[in-house]
Amino acid sequence: MLSAERIMQRCDALARHSELPGGLTRVFLSRENRAANELVLGWMREAGMQASVDAIGNVVGRYEGQQQPCLMLGSHLDTVRDAGRYDGMLGVVSAIECVAALHERRKRLPFAIEVVGFGDEEGVRFATTMLGSRAIAGALDPAVLKTTDAAGVSIEEALRAFGLDPAGMRDVARKKGSVAAYAELHIEQGPVLEAEGLPVGVVTAINGFSRLRVTLQGEAGHAGTVPMNLRRDALAAAAECVLAIERIARADVDLVGTVGRIEARPGAINVIPGEVQFTIDFRAPRDELRMQAVGSARAEVEAIAEKRHVGCRIEMLQELGVAACAPWLMSQLARAVAAEGFPVRKLPSGAGHDGMALKNIADIAMLFVRCKGGISHNPAESITEADAAVGARTLLRFIENFELPA
Repeated sequence: MLSAERIMQRCDALARHSELPGGLTRVFLSRENRAANELVLGWMREAGMQASVDAIGNVVGRYEGQQQPCLMLGSHLDTVRDAGRYDGMLGVVSAIECVAALHERRKRLPFAIEVVGFGDEEGVRFATTMLGSRAIAGALDPAVLKTTDAAGVSIEEALRAFGLDPAGMRDVARKKGSVAAYAELHIEQGPVLEAEGLPVGVVTAINGFSRLRVTLQGEAGHAGTVPMNLRRDALAAAAECVLAIERIARADVDLVGTVGRIEARPGAINVIPGEVQFTIDFRAPRDELRMQAVGSARAEVEAIAEKRHVGCRIEMLQELGVAACAPWLMSQLARAVAAEGFPVRKLPSGAGHDGMALKNIADIAMLFVRCKGGISHNPAESITEADAAVGARTLLRFIENFELPA
């Protein structure tokens, strides 16, 4: 029997594994990541699954069915800094709860079920997202493992320190046809469902994103002795760039742009900043709109750098196109929502999700669960036990009635 109370308690239990006292921060391949993995492994095994951690740090549980391929469910177990406790975790815990309900009834389906707790979706530690899902999709370039964190530790080194073997990465990748579909339950991270009084919604597509890093090279100098007209202040140039990016993003209602990280060096109160690095994140439901924004941002940043006599380097860190959810899966989710007695609300996802990577090997679908105020990536992130129950019941109904297209 499904237990929404247990779902909420398990999200609370995962939230206790945090490097941030009084808050929640759990990054990839950290001690806190290991503790969360151990909890999830135990819950998967209690639910009747065989469970292990793969070579990239995903927690994978499998509930055997009568034949191949599998229906894959899940979400991520890492968090942003100072996060909420339901982003990612709700999807993993709800999927486990659904399998536990099947196991309690000794029910096996015509297909196997795999539940995956992805090790790195947010990309906080290494500034490159969806490592776990890209590895499963066979889309993770081995060169990415050389990427380092702020302390200079590479992904490859961190995997080894975690007790994993990067050489096993080739065994993580799934072949096309081995996964029938991927479905993910996730909090909406937006205000639409709450505004319309609905507990769940069916996702139509996941917006594409582009992430860039800009380095501006000026000249450090004494804050008290260099006249303003002779300065090559990298931070002043960056400030102008940030406003330019905001202006570009505001030009279209479907486009969003964010400078989420900025660092000035040498970082002393009495020194003119000589170098600045900052990131740019563009997202849109249309790839051509996003790519146009990237082009405009490159041109604006380069023009500002030239005007202010600072050097400029722009790197594309990662980009993924719009990931449309499969109509045949959307219709099955819609039937499950309707069977629970709710209107079917279809809506896009402005946030990125692991399905963007998994689309390389299987059709994808997502079920959104209402969250209070649409707040996410924030300690105020909140859902009700009643909505968690609706989400889990809808997901279980979808699983039990899942059919491949004719």
